[in-house]
Amino acid sequence: MNNKDYINTLSARMGYSAGDTQRLVTNLVNAMSDSFLEDDAVMVPSFGTFEVKKKMERIMVSPSTGQRMLVPPKLVLNFKPSASWKEQLKNGGQK
Repeated sequence: MNNKDYINTLSARMGYSAGDTQRLVTNLVNAMSDSFLEDDAVMVPSFGTFEVKKKMERIMVSPSTGQRMLVPPKLVLNFKPSASWKEQLKNGGQK
């Protein structure tokens, strides 16, 4: 599903215009991005939690050359699904 399909489906479910729905989704993503920049986790009830985690510096070995390289530390976005959502996935989407 691409962005246009997503916006059309969401606007049909909510009863808003596609333009209003696009602005709503954009504002939601921007608010989440601001929270991530402040190092805050974002919890979406009945869905899961998004949080920024720091990966430590590590040594990696190149499989082709066997040469060891130092990988610098970095920030990554992590998602942890809620227990109810995880159970739905295990059951193939059935409640």
